[in-house]
Amino acid sequence: MEILQATISDAEEILGLQKLAYRIEAERYNDFNIPPLMQTLEEIKKQFNDHIFLKAVSENMIIGTVRAHEENGTCYIGKLAVYPEMQNRGIGTVLMQEIEKHYKPVRFELFVGSKSENNIHLYNKLGYRIFKTDKYECGNIEIFYMEKIVE
Repeated sequence: MEILQATISDAEEILGLQKLAYRIEAERYNDFNIPPLMQTLEEIKKQFNDHIFLKAVSENMIIGTVRAHEENGTCYIGKLAVYPEMQNRGIGTVLMQEIEKHYKPVRFELFVGSKSENNIHLYNKLGYRIFKTDKYECGNIEIFYMEKIVE
């Protein structure tokens, strides 16, 4: 497996992986209208203008992805996705560590569903802490905002 910076030509494959991976989250919350499942190819292509996308590649297939952008000293990390059959093998950890290396912010921020215990565990292990709880934009899903302050 290698971690590479994705290009806009990877957008369709990344979107397909995202939708596959986030179906698990949709099932967990019984809500299939979550933004990662609703995102269009055009929307993801636009994000390449101001986000860095990374991809984990194995045997010429994208098996994981994450993206981030920085605003006012905060790096916002989003849509970490790993092919369902490849989860819990450290791919998400490596993607998170690599995306953090692309930025020099004061803090990193992300959000996660409150019932997504594996994801919360991963982010805690990487030094993220919950600093705010809110409802997600698409309904009644409780989310945790997590941050990692850069020392």
